[in-house]
Amino acid sequence: MAVLPIRITGDPVLHAPASPVDRIDDELRALVADLFETMDAAPGVGLAAPQVGVGLRVFTYGWTDEDDREWRGVAINPELWISPPIPGAPDEDEESEGCLSFPGERFALRRSERAILRATDLDGEPYEIVADGWLARIFQHEYDHLDGVLYMDRLDDHDQRIVQKIAKKRGWGRPGSSWTPGVERLEG
Repeated sequence: MAVLPIRITGDPVLHAPASPVDRIDDELRALVADLFETMDAAPGVGLAAPQVGVGLRVFTYGWTDEDDREWRGVAINPELWISPPIPGAPDEDEESEGCLSFPGERFALRRSERAILRATDLDGEPYEIVADGWLARIFQHEYDHLDGVLYMDRLDDHDQRIVQKIAKKRGWGRPGSSWTPGVERLEG
C-alpha cells in the first residue's frame, strides 16, 4: 500500500468521465488499498480513482455517523439515485463541503438529502446502500468525480469566481498539479 499524490483541479483526469472497471484483479485491489491509505492520510471521507490519476469508475469512502456506525467501503462501477434537492440557498454551517482536489477550502453546496448507491465490492458482489444526510453527500461528491465533475463546478457564480481567484493565486488549474498527504500540507 502507498499514499498516492492527489491531483488538483485543472488536471485533465479530474475533468473527464472515468471508464468502467472491466475486471476485478490484483491490480485493482492494489489501487483500492492505495485509495484507502491516501484517503486516510489526507484525511478525507472519500476518494475517487481519478483524484489519484486513474480514470476508472471506483471510489472509496470512510465515515463514522452520529450513532458511531462506521461506513467504510469501495464502490466499483457505482450507480447513484438521488432525491431532488430542497430548493433554496445552502446553509453555510450544515452544507459546507471540501475536496481533496481543491485542498484547504470549503464552500456551501445544496445536495440531495437522500441517495441510493448501487455498486460492486472487491469480491465482485453487488450491494446497495440507502443513505441519508452526510453519507448521501459523500456518495454524491465521489460519484461526481467519476463523471468529471468537481463540487466547485456546482457552486453559484459568486463562489465560482472565488474558486477561480484561489486557483489562480495558488497556481492551480493546470495539468500536473498535485499534493501528497503526509508529505505536503496544503491549507487555505
